[in-house]
Amino acid sequence: MLGGVRGAARDWLDRPMTSWHLILAVFALLLGFGLLMVLSASSIVSFKQGSGSAFATFESQAVYAVIGSVGFVFAARVSPRFIRGASFPAVLVSLFLLAAVLVIGKKINGARSWIGVGSATFQPSELAKVALLVWMAHVLAARRHTLRSLRSLLFPVLPVFVLMVALIMMQPDLGTTVSLCIVFFAVLWFAGAPMWIFGLLAAGGIAGVVYLSTSAGYRAARILAFLHPFDPAYQAWTYQVQQGWFGMGHGGLFGVGLGQSMVKWSWLPNADSDFIFAVIGEELGLIGTGLVLLLFGLLAYTGLRIARRSVEPWNKIVAAAATVWLVGQAAINIGYVVGLLPVTGIPLPMISAGGTSLVVTMLVFGLLANLARREPQAAAALYAQGPGRIGRFLGIDVQRPGDPRPPSRRTLRRRAAAARREAAQQERADRRHRRAEVRVAKAEAGTQAARRSREERAAAAARAARRPAPRRGASPVDPRRAGRPVADRGRPDEARTRRTAPPVEPGRRAATPDARRAPADPRRRAEGPDPRRRPDGTDRRPAGARTDPRRRPDAAATGGRRRGAPPELRRDGDRPSHFGDDGWSPAAQPTRDRRPSAGERRQPSTPDRRSARMRP
Repeated sequence: MLGGVRGAARDWLDRPMTSWHLILAVFALLLGFGLLMVLSASSIVSFKQGSGSAFATFESQAVYAVIGSVGFVFAARVSPRFIRGASFPAVLVSLFLLAAVLVIGKKINGARSWIGVGSATFQPSELAKVALLVWMAHVLAARRHTLRSLRSLLFPVLPVFVLMVALIMMQPDLGTTVSLCIVFFAVLWFAGAPMWIFGLLAAGGIAGVVYLSTSAGYRAARILAFLHPFDPAYQAWTYQVQQGWFGMGHGGLFGVGLGQSMVKWSWLPNADSDFIFAVIGEELGLIGTGLVLLLFGLLAYTGLRIARRSVEPWNKIVAAAATVWLVGQAAINIGYVVGLLPVTGIPLPMISAGGTSLVVTMLVFGLLANLARREPQAAAALYAQGPGRIGRFLGIDVQRPGDPRPPSRRTLRRRAAAARREAAQQERADRRHRRAEVRVAKAEAGTQAARRSREERAAAAARAARRPAPRRGASPVDPRRAGRPVADRGRPDEARTRRTAPPVEPGRRAATPDARRAPADPRRRAEGPDPRRRPDGTDRRPAGARTDPRRRPDAAATGGRRRGAPPELRRDGDRPSHFGDDGWSPAAQPTRDRRPSAGERRQPSTPDRRSARMRP
């Protein structure tokens, strides 16, 4: 059974219009319950004030409820674009009224916070809360991409907030100042401000609270009475709190009954406004106070649900910040009634007696209802199924989802300016990134060059360690290039000067200049006698092999053509070779053979590649 109930509740919460239904239900329950408790808690005080009627306060509250209902319908129907456009004029009007109340305002309970309009009164500081909420959300939503900058985040929001706080504290009204601070910090939090901003503002706020608490004697006395509630020296300051405790203790679990409270008979000051929660606890008991807590908890869930399911940044910020404002104000009121916080005079939203507070709170509920029906799923459901009875009663217009109205020219200009600022900031960031990349690349290139240099030096050292020691007096010149000028070494063969090595005597090896200058290698003497010579010293090789083919006597008769060895000196199958058994051979050099006679038959041979390349 429990699983079925849980599944049904989950299915109902997944419906697209759940937020709309929840906010309307919470609004109606809080409004009806508040009017009922104001009627019960204010009857004795209204009769004793000389009006002759026990319903005077209730009638005034009902009139304000009607005005607030008009504000609720207006806020639920109007477009968010209109609210954002009217936010700055609302801030200017609020600042003007806060300054005017210091001159023409009425002084009630020691604070000049009300402006008289005929027999009614109006509190401008309550309007300042809503104006600051929608205007701050509008500014920070437009600058959501540049909130890391202190100037973009706090200017001009912080100066306006400080000016409002200064004007309110000149009345003086500490409770409204605390509520305004809740609105300010909530908007900053849900706009995505960095944490260090809250650290700075919290430090400044704590310093301001300490100063305000010690600057006025009655504020310091309230704080000391909160710290020592049972001290006889602070009996006058703790009397109101102690009477509230007595009323809630007298109510017990189920209460003494509606209208049967004893503390409202002039025992509890401000029983219909600041301490109405104590009257609820006495008349309805723990059940009644638990119902109040449940309603505000449901309000917190609904408001945050609307913020989470919204798409537009302004909708998210306003829904979440307004929810925190109302729930936080209720928590402070309940906290000082039960003795957890010092008394600040903040009313309980929708329940405490107070015309301006009720109208402003109903206006905020209408704004939440407006944002609830603009959730993407809710907008699609309204377009498909229609607004329903309540929507038709409230005059809700149905708009095609995903087809917003075209923005105004002013909005387009603002968007273009914001886009230009964002592009300039992105360009500066890209430039800084490129400079950083260049620095990193240079550092890496230097590191790699140093590594290559170390590796080359290590490789050269390793090669030098493996290379055998050169012979004394030897030259590293290639023996194949011996006899050529230094200027010709390293050039292509076609570009070299056609010079030949010096002639070699018959029976001796061709030697390079370096080899001629170098002494005999002692290792060769250790190898034994030369196999090319007989024991008597004569050469074993044929006479043709001992003759240098490069310097034949009849070289001039050959026409200067380069030839290999004469055919009569070649053996069958032999080919000219550049290198002999000992490495260097006279056949490696081009020769100028004589022109063969007509009776001689040329033997077929394969020309050497180098000799063929050297031929003209």
